[in-house]
Order: sequence, then structure tokens, then C-alpha cells
Amino acid sequence: MYAVVGCNACSNLWLVRDLRSSETARCSRCGKTHQTAKLKRLFESDDRDAAREARSALLAKKRGESEAFAAVDHVSELERAVEDAGIDDRTYLEGAGLDADAIDEAAARSMENDGGTSQPREEIVREAVAVTDDPTRENIVAYATAHGVPADAARTLVTALTRRGELTESGGRYRRL
Repeated sequence: MYAVVGCNACSNLWLVRDLRSSETARCSRCGKTHQTAKLKRLFESDDRDAAREARSALLAKKRGESEAFAAVDHVSELERAVEDAGIDDRTYLEGAGLDADAIDEAAARSMENDGGTSQPREEIVREAVAVTDDPTRENIVAYATAHGVPADAARTLVTALTRRGELTESGGRYRRL
């Protein structure tokens, strides 16, 4: 069961799945915790798409855009249209004058060379912080370098992740937030 509920603090509308399974629900915008028994259910359905559509209609009405909303297809129809829109990768690459077969072969070789476990560099640095016994900058860089990230890139990523608030440093040791 899905329900569209609203926050009395910030007027946000969001979907909650199975209100009976938990005693509280947190507003996705302001973070206020609500008792689920006291939440006003603006719409309920067993179908998630129907609940999403109802939430969209309520938001449009709230903004005075009901007519514009009525002219738009159902959410599930829009998702299908997005999937069917545009051109596929092969057509795009060939249109740009690139050899799509050569690119596919290079991607396959790349996956073979790293054992098929290609990970983004940021994820490797995050993993280094989590699994390293002593997560100092040097140890994080050493771990990342051993997993295919250049040392300079690993140092830059540690700094960037710290600035973004994903990592914190205290006494020369890093941890994930």
C-alpha cells in the first residue's frame, strides 16, 4: 500500500509505503519526524504509479497548474517515452564519425584487464577509507593506487570528498560520514 502524505511543517508531499509497518515517517524535505498514525493520507493505492500520479496532480493543483498537468501523459507513459526518445549509442557514435565496433572491443578489453570489476575512482577512495585499518591520507592513497587509481588523483579525491562532507579528518585519520 502506498500513500501520499504531507508535512505540516513545510507542506512537502511524499510517498510512504505501508504506513502500518513503522510508527514514524520522516519528511523528505525538512526531516521532521511524524507519527504515521497521525499523518493525513491524501491518497492511497496498492499501485505505486497511481500514487506517484496522484502526488503529481496534487502538486500541480497546489501551484495552480492543474490544466497544464491534465495535458501531460501519465507518469508511466512519460517514462516509456523517455526510453524510446533519442538515438541509441551506436547511432550516436557512428554519427560522430567514430567506429562503434572498435569502441565496444576496447570496452571489452578494459573489462578483461581489470577482471570485470571496474569501479569509479571515487568509490575506490571511499572503500579505502572504510577497509583500511589506519585510514591516513598515505594509506588511503596506497590502497587506491593498488586498485588502479593514480596517486595524484587519489590525493585530489580525498581532498574533494572531505570538502563535500563525505569524509572527515581528525588527527590525520579519515572516516566516512
